[in-house]
Amino acid sequence: MALPASARADDTADEIRALKAQLKRLEAKVNEQARSQKETQVQIRAVSSKTAPAAAAAAASPGMPSYSGIGVGSLGGVAPTGFAAREAAIRGLPVPGAPSLYINGVSITPGGFLALEGLFRDRFIGADIATPFNNIPYSNVRTGNANEFRFTSRQSRLNLLTKADINPTTHIAGFLEIDFLSAAQTANSNESNSFNPRMRQLYMTLDQDDFGAHFFAGQAWSFATPYSNGLLARSEALPLTIEHQLVPGFVWTRQPGLRVIKDWDKTLWAGLAVESPQTTFSGGPFPGAGPYVGGLPTATAAAALPSTLVFNQLPPGGSLFNSLNAVSLNHFPDVIGKVAWDPTIADRHIHFEAIGIFRDFYSQVNNHNQDVASGAFGGSLLVPIIPKQLEFQFSGLTGRGIGRYGTSQLPDVTFNSSGYITPLQETMLFGGLIWHAMPELDLYTYAGEEITNASYNTVTTAGGGKLAYGYGNPLYTNAGCTIAGSTVCVGNVALVRQITGGFWDKIYQGDFGQLRVGMQYSFTQKYSFPGIGGTAKAQENIVMGSIRYYPF
Repeated sequence: MALPASARADDTADEIRALKAQLKRLEAKVNEQARSQKETQVQIRAVSSKTAPAAAAAAASPGMPSYSGIGVGSLGGVAPTGFAAREAAIRGLPVPGAPSLYINGVSITPGGFLALEGLFRDRFIGADIATPFNNIPYSNVRTGNANEFRFTSRQSRLNLLTKADINPTTHIAGFLEIDFLSAAQTANSNESNSFNPRMRQLYMTLDQDDFGAHFFAGQAWSFATPYSNGLLARSEALPLTIEHQLVPGFVWTRQPGLRVIKDWDKTLWAGLAVESPQTTFSGGPFPGAGPYVGGLPTATAAAALPSTLVFNQLPPGGSLFNSLNAVSLNHFPDVIGKVAWDPTIADRHIHFEAIGIFRDFYSQVNNHNQDVASGAFGGSLLVPIIPKQLEFQFSGLTGRGIGRYGTSQLPDVTFNSSGYITPLQETMLFGGLIWHAMPELDLYTYAGEEITNASYNTVTTAGGGKLAYGYGNPLYTNAGCTIAGSTVCVGNVALVRQITGGFWDKIYQGDFGQLRVGMQYSFTQKYSFPGIGGTAKAQENIVMGSIRYYPF
């Protein structure tokens, strides 16, 4: 039976209302799904900004997608332990786990510290936080009979490490480090105490894991510097001293160069470096050096080297060098070869090194260029006597023409009477103990010395006088070295030695960085070669203190 028209209309209206209701429900569901999807995307981006940098830093899995964009995370890698960890912390070096900014897969990790340091010397030298040990004054220097005190913030240090993974096994990095120990001619301590930033380290590295190959280019601690593990930059085993000049007997320079290094399972290492050369000279002959008659200096002029001798560019120097500094003649880089072994013996990670250095010295005399080659060999050792508590460190280097590689900066070479270069034989020895007494407290003691051999010749004149040349000539006079104000004191340095000790105490570590305080005492002696009037001697007692804030 057919329904009335009104009934059919009601049914149609009900269906339409039902369809509209269903459409609203579907629309609400779609909106809810869209909102949920949007929230999920926001969460994914938030999580990615945190986790992608670490994943990019690790990049250990083949096929790992590259990360693009900006994020904040932790520096990837394996954090150092033991001595290497304390060394990195006190130097303010970026280490794995440090907070980093990531830009398109490149991590940027800051480091460094802000310092206030003070020093007291019982013999005035007029130096900041780096002591020129070979210039400790003999008693003839009037200011050397006064004390010295100063505060300084100039050892404050800033550094920046950038790292990226080209692929899971190939890594590229760059490192920049500066402090404020440079001084322009206008820099002084009278009022503003305005001193210059200076480049300490600036280099790039390229590492390939599959082949154990490593390439280095730039300026850093010399490859001759002892290491604590392997042979890679930022693994140097430096003394933990406040003293910026470190300890006599310790081998180091900072200079630009190239290095190629190979490792076998991160246990056996071999490397070769070529580094920028520079030569330090003994000076002399010296006033009062001759001629001599009957062993006593006469009033005539000192012995003179040939007028044709040229061994450096006197001030003003060339472009982009300080106009007051001389630049030595060099035409061949210093070549440094090294092997290292990192075995684990009785639960102790031990580091052994052996090193060889080749140097070339260059000058001109009688209008002819002359080359003189020299070399040195040595090694170093770092042994945990008590794992994680007590370490022993030792290094030594012996050879000819290596003065610039020593803390005391004794001369590389001298000249004979004909003006020919003679590299000086020198031996550097250094040793120390580091005791991690508590997690917050590190104590250290070091001893070291640098010993140079004399090299000289003496010419007898027609009248029977003697002309003294070289370094450490016994005819040089030290007669006035103990008389205040006297200028009759040659005092060629034969030996510098030191014993020192100190501590670092971490008094705060938290979300806002670290705060450390340290103290150091050192006793240094300087001896000359014997000469007329005997052997000159000087000594220095130094106390240093430091407060350092490490914000990163």
